[in-house]
Amino acid sequence: MTDMEAGSDDMTDLAEGVFPSQLLRRAVDAGFIDAGPYKIPESSIQPASLDLRLGEKAYRIRCSFLPDTEAVEAKVKHYIMDELDLRDDGAVLETGRPYLIPLVEQLALPPGVRARTNPKSSTGRLDVFTRVITDESYRFDEIAPGYRGNLYLEVVPLSFTVKVRQHLSLNQLRLVRGDASVSDDELRAIHAETPVLFRGGAPVPDRGFATSNGLFLSLDLRGDESGHVGFRAKDHASLIEMGLVDNYSPNDFWDEVGHESGDRVVLDPGRFYLLLSEEAVTIPPSLAAEMTAYDPTSGELRAHYAGFFDPGFGYDAEGALHGSRAALEVRAHDVPFMVEHRQRVCKLTFERMAAPPDRLYGAGIGSNYQGQEGTLGKHFRRERPS
Repeated sequence: MTDMEAGSDDMTDLAEGVFPSQLLRRAVDAGFIDAGPYKIPESSIQPASLDLRLGEKAYRIRCSFLPDTEAVEAKVKHYIMDELDLRDDGAVLETGRPYLIPLVEQLALPPGVRARTNPKSSTGRLDVFTRVITDESYRFDEIAPGYRGNLYLEVVPLSFTVKVRQHLSLNQLRLVRGDASVSDDELRAIHAETPVLFRGGAPVPDRGFATSNGLFLSLDLRGDESGHVGFRAKDHASLIEMGLVDNYSPNDFWDEVGHESGDRVVLDPGRFYLLLSEEAVTIPPSLAAEMTAYDPTSGELRAHYAGFFDPGFGYDAEGALHGSRAALEVRAHDVPFMVEHRQRVCKLTFERMAAPPDRLYGAGIGSNYQGQEGTLGKHFRRERPS
């Protein structure tokens, strides 16, 4: 079966894989995802994920924590420094301070279904670190099969002071049944049949298709004709209200980054950079993907917040669009670090969909980053910093 039968409440009749949009709707109707007095809007349902919304209050806490064997509400009492009201005008979250925000949505998962969460792309592009914790858990962002309870979002703005309000969505949730993983060999076979990785408008040949429990992406540090390759967050910038779109001038928040001779860039330690992948990615309707954080043993940097790539990203059934490039959020640790053109810095892992979604990522559902050639998030006007 590839759809949920009316009256089913255990999901055992479904194919293994990531839940598509139509099954997410049915999961909401069945009560596996609930928002109490608040209805889950259709706009929250994405091709392979569900937007989660902030509740009415935020706790400023003195440190991050995991509940382990306790309920989150019981354990957080030891760490609360202040309580903020997110209703009406919202509240300001300061850089470098951790906050814990109860989310509107709650879960009542059947035994065979697990969940995973990740920040939305626009959240990562503002260098706002988020991760979900759940009751009696020792892991972030991974929610066990059969979990019944509340969801809590840890939020740490790192580069910019931000303002948030109740019902704003900073992160997303996926539901998965069974083993959905796609092996490297399977991914190579898929790429040979329906290309998922492009360079210069052409499918990447097998010799350039680098995998190791996922597909590697590399940096574009050649840039445009002027040598522009991305942006670096400015220190001591003004406030960003995260609910506003196309509102801020990039000049107030970002410095333009150009390459030096040899198509390379030295990253300043601790500074936040937005760069682009050299390759373009296509996620066909049968697959979903997730960007995994860079393995720190491979270099003194962290590349990309983990994030979901939904079916339809960079995809065009007519073949006119040869993928979309990925925005990469990069930070060097401790020492200045040199990165070079086509250096591999992040990895995409792929999963099978339980069924093709009835809506795909793209302009048809208001997606912001299809076919992107820039890195700045939706909050900024489309103008180059001066």
